This record gives sequence, C-alpha cells and structure tokens, in this order.
Amino acid sequence: MTYTTKQKEILLDYLKSVENKHFTAGEVCEYFKDHGIGKSTVYRRLDKLVEEGVIKKYTVDPQSPACYEYVGEHSHVKHGECYHLKCKKCGKLIHLHCEEINTLMAHISKEHDFEIDNIRTVFYGLCAECR
Repeated sequence: MTYTTKQKEILLDYLKSVENKHFTAGEVCEYFKDHGIGKSTVYRRLDKLVEEGVIKKYTVDPQSPACYEYVGEHSHVKHGECYHLKCKKCGKLIHLHCEEINTLMAHISKEHDFEIDNIRTVFYGLCAECR
C-alpha cells in the first residue's frame, strides 16, 4: 500500500515538470533546498519512486552519478526501447529513439544470436552543443 504525503506531491510535481529529461539526485536536492525538503527525504523519495516504477534510475558508468527520469504511466522503457547517447565532454545523457537502432538490434539478435541489454546500451560521442 502506498500513500501520498505533501512532500511526495511536491516532488512529483517537480518531476513531471522535467519529464523526458535526465536529472541527478543532487540536482533535485539543489532545487528543493529552499523548499524545506532535505537531502535525506529527496533520496528516500527517489528510491521509493524507483521501486514504484514512477521514475527510472540509470547508472551509465562508474565516473558519473546515477541519473533518473520521470516516466509515470507512459514509460517508453516499459516497451523495451531505451538506448542512450552520452556526451564525453559535458556528460549530457540523451535518450535515443530511432527505428534504425531497433533494426540493428533485431539484426544482432537474429543473425548473431545475441540479445543486447538496451537499458545499458550507451553510445559515447559529442552532443551538438559541445561539437
């Protein structure tokens, strides 16, 4: 059984406002530091929201902090498609939704009898701003 508290509602409102963007726990803490919600509460709530499937947590590499994404009830991740692009310069993480990648993954599965873990698939390069 889950219950809603005022802090959870405030946090969810914020997360909905950054839907389809990645954020770190540190960024959420920074946003809420003047709103009366402390770091421990933010971390606890984020963990709970991950358990509930409301947000997704990604750990791309050991050098970067974990990042999160609000997915609500309409998660593209639930449909199995979740590839990422990571900028080597600024660290930005971008979702990649591309039919060509899906075709490549199907080819690898069929022709090479290998299934790629799409949630862990990250392509490294330079984003438009850093190029």
